[in-house]
Amino acid sequence: MEAFNRSFVVLSTLMLMLWFKLVNAVEPWAVTEWGDAHATFYGGNDASGTMGGACGYGNLYSLGYGTASTALSNGLFNNGLSCGACYTIECKLEGSKWCYPGKSITVTATNACPPGSEGGWCDPPRLHFDLSYPMFQTLAQPVGGVIPVKYKRVSCNRQGGIRFTLHGNAWFNYVLVHNVAGDGDVAGVSIKGDNGGWTTMYQNWGQFWSASEHLVGQALSFRVTLGSGRTQEFYDVASPNWYFGQTYEADNNQNF
Repeated sequence: MEAFNRSFVVLSTLMLMLWFKLVNAVEPWAVTEWGDAHATFYGGNDASGTMGGACGYGNLYSLGYGTASTALSNGLFNNGLSCGACYTIECKLEGSKWCYPGKSITVTATNACPPGSEGGWCDPPRLHFDLSYPMFQTLAQPVGGVIPVKYKRVSCNRQGGIRFTLHGNAWFNYVLVHNVAGDGDVAGVSIKGDNGGWTTMYQNWGQFWSASEHLVGQALSFRVTLGSGRTQEFYDVASPNWYFGQTYEADNNQNF
């Protein structure tokens, strides 16, 4: 009986330890301690091929992201909810002779690296960064092709306020959210005109969010929730005479 009790205590302790591990587990796209992955590059030497992409940002220069960008494998992309997140990446010297010692980069997630591309390196469940060429060559000699890296999520530094680019029509609001500081990744958006309450928007694709509301002629406010759960409201971002195809900027870049 005593032996049974001891075994029961040991088993209970192990189960409790496993439970704590599962509770405290962090998704790979959110790790703030160093994790392991691999990296390649795409888009040409001038990074022109990195414009556009699965986040919906289009011209990365005009949006302020430039060439400091990366595409993410499915294991990191999180169905587009990782768009806008920032990662610091270092090449692992012990894993490749092509690494430059002491070099690191910080990049923004702006695209997806789909399964079947880059020789299978982006296939699930692999964690992979497909960097712009300028970013890759900062870490390693391009002849290396594929390099082992370590990575972690970091806070994003942005110039100016959070921005909302408005598309759609009088009964359909289609909004691109970008230039998000802090956590960088947007997990939820709500919109309101000055004549009503908050309407939940739904992720259309990438960082495009949509809602079917007639808000023409009303000042627009937005409520933004990041992947960490932090939420902030931005009132009267667009005046009542706003129109589609324009970008409107909040007067601060959130205290996320």
